[in-house]
Amino acid sequence: MSAYVIGRVDIRDPEAYGAYMRHTPRVLNRFGGRFIVRGGEAETLEGPEESRRLVVIEFPSLDHAKRFYGSEAYQKAKKLREGGGDAHFVLINGYPSEEWNRVLAESETLSL
Repeated sequence: MSAYVIGRVDIRDPEAYGAYMRHTPRVLNRFGGRFIVRGGEAETLEGPEESRRLVVIEFPSLDHAKRFYGSEAYQKAKKLREGGGDAHFVLINGYPSEEWNRVLAESETLSL
């Protein structure tokens, strides 16, 4: 099952953070990862205004994501962003399509 790293980053030094950004795609790729969201225009629909950079990375599994994060290559890239901003990353399992199909079918039988 796919797993996702969700990140929120407050960038203080765009140059330092930019160096980190240039190195991460190839390291992600080594572990089967790919960006689903990488910055871009965002709009807060509910709750406190979100002003941080948002990132979502997809991996084939939790194990792939953990191996990426713990890898020597990523740890070296991560050092490039030190002082460049504050990051908050969360690893989470994806939602199985079988479960989605089940809850959708159940929901379709309901009315508001």
